[in-house]
Amino acid sequence: MNQQISTPIPNFTAQLSATPRGARLARLLATEQLRTWGFPLDPAELIVAELAANAATHGRVAGRDFRLTLYVVADTLRIEVTDTRGDRLPRPGRPAPDADSGRGLLLVETLADRWGTAPGRTPRKTVWAEVALPPQHGNPCCGPRGALCQKTTREKTPHQAPPLPPTAQTHSRG
Repeated sequence: MNQQISTPIPNFTAQLSATPRGARLARLLATEQLRTWGFPLDPAELIVAELAANAATHGRVAGRDFRLTLYVVADTLRIEVTDTRGDRLPRPGRPAPDADSGRGLLLVETLADRWGTAPGRTPRKTVWAEVALPPQHGNPCCGPRGALCQKTTREKTPHQAPPLPPTAQTHSRG
């Protein structure tokens, strides 16, 4: 028997060109969507900016786009950026102090509660990050950490974790 959720899960998806302009547009669209949902911009705006910039720089294949997806389950915002360079997995580096780049994943690692990668249909990969959202009064999809929406046709067990795609790498802040 299928359970139906009476309150839709906030979600947003956009296909964008794998260019600096597409990365900037990803950040702007994410910011506007978070405002529409009434969620805080920090740190999600910076995480989207870094993941989109990486997709446009390191995940770029000429003529292929990247996809930005945002969705909220319980009190967790999940940010996903999918590109067509599944052969290049992201690795946080330790750049030289005077280097002009190489700190993006360090920022993601610092700002996100968890992040990682998930393989997709060849040649894709998804780099994802999760951010805990503060509880909001009147929002049925925000509740105790790890809880799913309680407005269903049948009650869920408390503290049931939302389903997540399998990951090749997962990183958590300790």
